[in-house]
Amino acid sequence: MDFIGNLIIWQRAMELGENINRLCGKFPKEEFYNLSSQLRRAVDSIALNISEGAIGQSNAEFKKFMGYAIRSLAEVVTCYA
Repeated sequence: MDFIGNLIIWQRAMELGENINRLCGKFPKEEFYNLSSQLRRAVDSIALNISEGAIGQSNAEFKKFMGYAIRSLAEVVTCYA
Protein backbone atom coordinates (compact mmCIF):
# COMPACT_ATOMS: atom_id res chain seq x y z
CA MET A 1 0.00 0.00 0.00
CA ASP A 2 2.93 2.35 0.58
CA PHE A 3 3.73 2.30 -3.13
CA ILE A 4 0.16 3.08 -4.12
CA GLY A 5 -0.05 5.86 -1.54
CA ASN A 6 2.97 7.50 -3.17
CA LEU A 7 1.31 7.71 -6.59
CA ILE A 8 0.25 11.29 -7.21
CA ILE A 9 -2.49 10.18 -9.59
CA TRP A 10 -3.96 7.96 -6.86
CA GLN A 11 -3.71 10.80 -4.32
CA ARG A 12 -5.58 13.12 -6.70
CA ALA A 13 -8.22 10.46 -7.32
CA MET A 14 -8.75 10.12 -3.58
CA GLU A 15 -9.05 13.91 -3.23
CA LEU A 16 -11.57 13.99 -6.07
CA GLY A 17 -13.55 11.27 -4.32
CA GLU A 18 -13.66 13.26 -1.09
CA ASN A 19 -14.75 16.40 -2.96
CA ILE A 20 -17.47 14.56 -4.89
CA ASN A 21 -18.77 12.94 -1.72
CA ARG A 22 -19.07 16.36 -0.06
CA LEU A 23 -20.79 17.71 -3.16
CA CYS A 24 -23.25 14.81 -3.28
CA GLY A 25 -24.28 15.61 0.28
CA LYS A 26 -25.65 18.90 -1.07
CA PHE A 27 -27.75 17.35 -3.84
CA PRO A 28 -31.51 17.85 -3.74
CA LYS A 29 -33.44 15.03 -2.10
CA GLU A 30 -34.81 13.72 -5.41
CA GLU A 31 -31.27 13.15 -6.73
CA PHE A 32 -29.77 11.76 -3.56
CA TYR A 33 -30.31 8.07 -4.29
CA ASN A 34 -29.99 8.01 -8.07
CA LEU A 35 -27.45 10.47 -9.43
CA SER A 36 -25.56 10.69 -6.13
CA SER A 37 -25.16 6.92 -5.97
CA GLN A 38 -23.96 6.66 -9.56
CA LEU A 39 -21.54 9.54 -9.13
CA ARG A 40 -20.07 8.14 -5.91
CA ARG A 41 -19.59 4.68 -7.40
CA ALA A 42 -17.92 6.14 -10.50
CA VAL A 43 -15.55 8.37 -8.52
CA ASP A 44 -14.62 5.50 -6.19
CA SER A 45 -13.87 3.36 -9.23
CA ILE A 46 -11.17 5.79 -10.37
CA ALA A 47 -8.93 5.28 -7.32
CA LEU A 48 -9.80 1.58 -7.11
CA ASN A 49 -8.70 0.92 -10.68
CA ILE A 50 -5.51 2.95 -10.26
CA SER A 51 -4.57 0.93 -7.18
CA GLU A 52 -5.44 -2.39 -8.81
CA GLY A 53 -3.40 -1.53 -11.89
CA ALA A 54 -0.41 -0.44 -9.82
CA ILE A 55 0.17 -3.66 -7.88
CA GLY A 56 3.00 -4.98 -9.98
CA GLN A 57 1.21 -6.51 -12.89
CA SER A 58 2.42 -6.36 -16.45
CA ASN A 59 2.57 -3.09 -18.34
CA ALA A 60 -0.40 -4.24 -20.44
CA GLU A 61 -2.46 -4.90 -17.29
CA PHE A 62 -1.46 -1.51 -15.86
CA LYS A 63 -2.62 0.21 -19.06
CA LYS A 64 -5.87 -1.73 -18.99
CA PHE A 65 -6.69 -0.55 -15.47
CA MET A 66 -5.67 3.02 -16.26
CA GLY A 67 -8.14 2.83 -19.15
CA TYR A 68 -10.85 1.75 -16.71
CA ALA A 69 -9.95 4.67 -14.44
CA ILE A 70 -10.19 7.11 -17.36
CA ARG A 71 -13.60 5.71 -18.30
CA SER A 72 -14.79 6.15 -14.73
CA LEU A 73 -13.53 9.72 -14.78
CA ALA A 74 -15.52 10.33 -17.97
CA GLU A 75 -18.59 8.97 -16.18
CA VAL A 76 -18.01 11.38 -13.28
CA VAL A 77 -17.68 14.30 -15.67
CA THR A 78 -20.89 13.27 -17.45
CA CYS A 79 -22.84 12.90 -14.21
CA TYR A 80 -21.60 16.21 -12.92
CA ALA A 81 -22.25 18.16 -16.13
